[in-house]
Amino acid sequence: MAHYFEESPEAARRPGVVTLVLPDLHLRLETDSGVFSPDRVDPGTRVLLETVPPPPEEGDLLDLGCGYGPIALTMASRAPRATVWAVDVNRRSVDLCERNARSAGLDKVRSMHVDEVPDDVRFRVIWSNPAIRIGKQALREMLTRWLDRLTPDGAAFLVVQKHLGSDSLQRWLTDQGWPVVRLASRSAYRVLRAGARPVDAR
Repeated sequence: MAHYFEESPEAARRPGVVTLVLPDLHLRLETDSGVFSPDRVDPGTRVLLETVPPPPEEGDLLDLGCGYGPIALTMASRAPRATVWAVDVNRRSVDLCERNARSAGLDKVRSMHVDEVPDDVRFRVIWSNPAIRIGKQALREMLTRWLDRLTPDGAAFLVVQKHLGSDSLQRWLTDQGWPVVRLASRSAYRVLRAGARPVDAR
C-alpha cells in the first residue's frame, strides 16, 4: 500500500474483488495490488459514505483519489444525472474505477488521471479520502488545487483519521480561508466539510 499514490505502481498484479454494501446500494468492485486498500473497502471511506449528505442531483461532482471507485460509484448511484469525475494519480486505479463503473452500468463516471481534467470544470461537491501519506506539503498543494475549483456554493467532504492529523488539517483549512466544520466523528475518523473560500482569500 505504500505505493498506491505512485502513477505506475510496480507491484505485481494480484486481482481481487471486494463488496461495498450500504443501505442504498450494493457494489461488487474489482481490485488489484498497488492501489489503495485492495482487500476491503477502507473503514474511513465507509465512514464518509455513511455520513455525507446526498450529492446534488445534477452538475459536476469530484471523487479526489478515486482508487478502484467505491466513492465515485456511490456518488454516481446516488446522483444518476450528475457527472462524476473520478481522478487519481495512479493509472492502475483509474483503469479499475473505469471498469467497475462500466460493470455497474454507471455511464456518467469519468475516470481519468488528475492532470487530464479540463481546467474549466468546476465542482458542486468533492468527496475524498485524501492520501494523507503523501506528506503534509503535497497534501496541502493537492487540496488547494482542487478545493479552489469548487463552485461558490460547493462543498468538499474529507475523511481523515484523527491520529493522522485530522484536527491539524481542519485548522490549516480554516487558516487558509475555507470555512470548515466537523460533520461527523466515528471510529477515530473525522469527516470535515469545507465550503468554497472567497476569491480574495486565495
